[in-house]
Amino acid sequence: MMISNKTKGVFWMLVSVLGFTFMGIAVKYLPRIPTYEKVFFRNLVSLMLSAFILFRQKESIKVEKENIPFVFGRSFFGFIGMVANFYALENLTMAEANMLNKLSPVFVTICACIFLKERVDKKQVIGIILMLLAVVFVIKPSFSPEVIPSLAGLFSAVLAGFSYTIIRYLNGKVKSEINVFYFSLLSVVCTFPLMMMNFVKPTLNEFLILLGGIGISAAMGQFGLTYAYTFAPASEVSIYNYVIIITSMLMDYVLFSTIPDLFSFIGGFIIMTTAIYLYIHNKKKDN
Repeated sequence: MMISNKTKGVFWMLVSVLGFTFMGIAVKYLPRIPTYEKVFFRNLVSLMLSAFILFRQKESIKVEKENIPFVFGRSFFGFIGMVANFYALENLTMAEANMLNKLSPVFVTICACIFLKERVDKKQVIGIILMLLAVVFVIKPSFSPEVIPSLAGLFSAVLAGFSYTIIRYLNGKVKSEINVFYFSLLSVVCTFPLMMMNFVKPTLNEFLILLGGIGISAAMGQFGLTYAYTFAPASEVSIYNYVIIITSMLMDYVLFSTIPDLFSFIGGFIIMTTAIYLYIHNKKKDN
């Protein structure tokens, strides 16, 4: 029986959701380990895996001169956004952190409109407004320090928007594996000295969680996402990425006995229904 490319795309997107869910669990499960140490191990595994794939494919890591600033920009924005996302995961419920992180498509649309001159229609503008309304419910703006992790989560989504816009620009110019390689390399190089300044020696159990729970799970999420978009267009499979909000809520309750408050539930509902609304609209638009 032949499996369609869309089915393969959905499969890999759900693999990605599973990987990033496990990563979020591991990040919260290690409160003793500093953020930079977690980010280091998260990217070390991705670096080794992407290097191995490029070696097996006999692919050069050389990037054309005109593309170097964009590859660096994608890596830099991705790295800072990841640190912000890990900080949000550590200090919010997994569901709230992932709700904010999944706002990145809004900022991709805005950035693509500004920098890539892509057109946005009225229904997409409505979707953007609804998504930004959801931010208010999730963050619950105040002058209290308690709002800082939520702002970090939002900041991670903004930077992810910059990063994914650059990836869109580099499509067909730089292979996905090379983008992942340089993103992981820059992250490892930048976090190593920061990690050593406040290094906490992990126990054997913590080391295995750092390596497997964060490193391998994140690589699983990263490559799952890459292969999902390889097999099918974003308009076909991106909606399944939002399943992570549901899996995060379940894991929050089962493993950490926490649930988002009512306002976050409302924000999450707006995000998911708007994502479905935009998914249906974009499919009609593509057809």
